[in-house]
Amino acid sequence: MHVKTLFSGFGGQGVLSMGTTLATAAMLEGKYVTYFPAYGVEVRGGTANCTVVVSDEEIASPVASDPEFVVAMNQPSFARFQSILQPGGLLCVNSSIVNTETARSDIEVLAIPTTELAERIGTSKVANMIMLGALVRASDMISYEAMLENLTEILGEGKAKLLKLNREALALGYEYVQR
Repeated sequence: MHVKTLFSGFGGQGVLSMGTTLATAAMLEGKYVTYFPAYGVEVRGGTANCTVVVSDEEIASPVASDPEFVVAMNQPSFARFQSILQPGGLLCVNSSIVNTETARSDIEVLAIPTTELAERIGTSKVANMIMLGALVRASDMISYEAMLENLTEILGEGKAKLLKLNREALALGYEYVQR
């Protein structure tokens, strides 16, 4: 297994957090991982993206030039990154704010209203965790159960008070995706 994922969106949407959460969960499962963030000097509201490669073997390069998965949390990311997705790849979008009418015909689109779902459980700040839960279910690149089991370690003690909310958000995204 060698799976490349690109996460993208506005700064402040938790894009880099999605990447580090996935990467850390995969490492704790004993997989090889690379995490490569890309962001400029922008502040909240600017653009941010990161690539995560998860593999059963050592990884030669952190570059994910033709990812199997792309997460687009906003319209500019959808427009910019769908072109690098492999044919047959999965594009996960925040359909609360992304219009997918112009999606390529050779990819699969998983549209999840993450912002709306997050607001239903109390805060739009967990839209990223809803998306991550959906991606984990759709991809099978890591064990959902192991991620939940290690969530305290993954998020760190500084976010311990948000553990219950993050678990709820991950579960909401995971359950949203039908197999």
